[in-house]
Amino acid sequence: MKQEIRLIRSRRKTISIEVTTDAQVIVRAPNRAPLSDINRFIGEKADWIDKSLNKMRERKEEQSQKKELSPQEIKLLVTRAKRIIPQRVRYYADLMGVTYGRITIRMQKSRWGSCSGKGNLNFNCLLMRTPETILDYVVVHELCHLKEMNHSERFWAEVEKVLPDYKERRKWLKDHESEIMYDSL
Repeated sequence: MKQEIRLIRSRRKTISIEVTTDAQVIVRAPNRAPLSDINRFIGEKADWIDKSLNKMRERKEEQSQKKELSPQEIKLLVTRAKRIIPQRVRYYADLMGVTYGRITIRMQKSRWGSCSGKGNLNFNCLLMRTPETILDYVVVHELCHLKEMNHSERFWAEVEKVLPDYKERRKWLKDHESEIMYDSL
């Protein structure tokens, strides 16, 4: 394994290894941990590090095969989302007996939706690239935050009341995230 490893020491109690999405290896260790212990730990995890690095490099290669959406494509998605998402929000809000504030649609890199403490809802325009069942899952998820502002068991029970198959929908979103974010070449 010929890989540069970055060591970060802190007040933590254990040693951990992270392989970042840009294929860097970071070892976090307690301030007083001897270098020999850290090196032994790295040696024990060498196979895992190699496997993780290969996975991240493959992912990086995959991403380079894809292109980002153009500003025009994003604008079209936002326009469509502004027409469709408020309808879905109204439908499910009535069904669930909740009231919400403002709805905002924008292009986001890391979130599908969010709910503010004031009850304002934000949605990612990329939801227009998902099946309607997935859009509905995100809408219901955010509306459930009007009842439970967390991801506790009570929150998920609220989601399940409306969408008993929410786990499958959630998994689909996670599995297809990369396809939704980019256009294949």
